[in-house]
Amino acid sequence: MSEAVTYTDFFVVISGANPRQTKAIAEEIQRGLRDERLRPARVEGDREGEWVLLDYLDVVVHVFTPAARDFYRLAALWGDVPREDAVAAKG
Repeated sequence: MSEAVTYTDFFVVISGANPRQTKAIAEEIQRGLRDERLRPARVEGDREGEWVLLDYLDVVVHVFTPAARDFYRLAALWGDVPREDAVAAKG
C-alpha cells in the first residue's frame, strides 16, 4: 500500500461468514497482538460487525461479512497495488 497511500504500508482483508464471526475474528486479532504489546490506534465497526476496521498504523486490518466485502470492493478499488492472497486453514 505504501506505493499508493502515505497512511499505511499494508491492508489485510479478511472475511467472516456473519457479523458475529467478524467480531470474533477482530477480537482474536486484537487479543493476539495485545500479547505482543501492540494495540490498535483506532477500531471502527466493532459494534455492528459488518465491517470491522483495526488500524495499527503500518497495517490496517479490514474484517468483512461477505455482503460488506462485495459492497465496498476494496480489492477492486486498490487493484493497482501489489497483492498476495492467503487462505486460512479451517479447523
